[in-house]
Amino acid sequence: MLEIIAICVSLFFAINIGASGAAASMGVAYGAGAVQNMRTALLICASGVLLGAVVGGGEVVKTISSGIIPQDILTIKIVVIILLSSTLSLFLANLIGIPLSTSEVTVGAVVGAGVAYQVLYVKSLFVIMTFWVVIPLIAFLITWLSGKSLYLLKKKGYTFEKKWLGPVLIGAGFLEAISAGMNNAANAVGPLVGAGIMSIGSGIWLGGFFVALGAMLLGRRVVETNGKKITRFTKEEGIIISSTGAILVMISSLYGLPMPLTQVTSSSIIGLGAAKGGRMMLKKKIVAKIIKIWVVSPLISLSMSYFLIKLVIQSDIYSVVVPISVIIATIGALSLMKIINEERRSLQEEGGGI
Repeated sequence: MLEIIAICVSLFFAINIGASGAAASMGVAYGAGAVQNMRTALLICASGVLLGAVVGGGEVVKTISSGIIPQDILTIKIVVIILLSSTLSLFLANLIGIPLSTSEVTVGAVVGAGVAYQVLYVKSLFVIMTFWVVIPLIAFLITWLSGKSLYLLKKKGYTFEKKWLGPVLIGAGFLEAISAGMNNAANAVGPLVGAGIMSIGSGIWLGGFFVALGAMLLGRRVVETNGKKITRFTKEEGIIISSTGAILVMISSLYGLPMPLTQVTSSSIIGLGAAKGGRMMLKKKIVAKIIKIWVVSPLISLSMSYFLIKLVIQSDIYSVVVPISVIIATIGALSLMKIINEERRSLQEEGGGI
């Protein structure tokens, strides 16, 4: 019975991954008009996701299933809790409008289980977290340099042949979908493979199919939203953004690194914007938003996974009292700071005091 629950939660998680992160891969091509038909965009995305999962998703599955905590810790009950923590974290984040990374959420949930049992491959975790910072920085540098070169060519009067820009942009979006399949399908099925519920081969096929299914059936809104947001970019700029993110995430996947595609893409957009608008682009709220997502994504699922294991499996109520108290105190402190700041602004506007 628990195996069935674990598989159902995993597949539901995979569908949500496809509907959000994977579907976004065709946003640039659709927004720039390279793909006119929404069904065509979603079909290209779904095909790329499935291909990526099957061809190159195995290494990330190995990392999720046994590279962060010992594989013998992953009992069916633990797997259900990890998947529930990841899924609920994304669901709650969607309700309140916080964009979380599926890779970071999944890694956080696995780490929560490791912390609960005090067994964690700290070195592997440190490597993963380091590359969560390094890869987006590399994406920023590549798009900044590419953007500078692009705008220099345009100033010199060089014009790009419009006929081939559309197909190349579609190809870049397809590559981005492949990278999403290589990296994100593992988030849904990695814990199942770790518990021995299924093999790596069957896991990547099943995970890839349901991530692709989620993109195909539920990705319309995400593609439309991202398309509208990215219409300010030309096709040349879109090619730079999509191809940079795709290549970096594909390389990360081959080395088994769970990588947040959204963060890499956002860093690429910032790099291109900085090349066009200078340092002012770096002062925008999007930079602070990315940093907050990096911190918040894994901590939410980590806490949820840890609490559920302590309460449901270990029946250790006392161990969760202090963390819960810290969370309540933090929320209270933030609320108090907000009230104090509002009072200060009010006093400044009125020109009075207490």
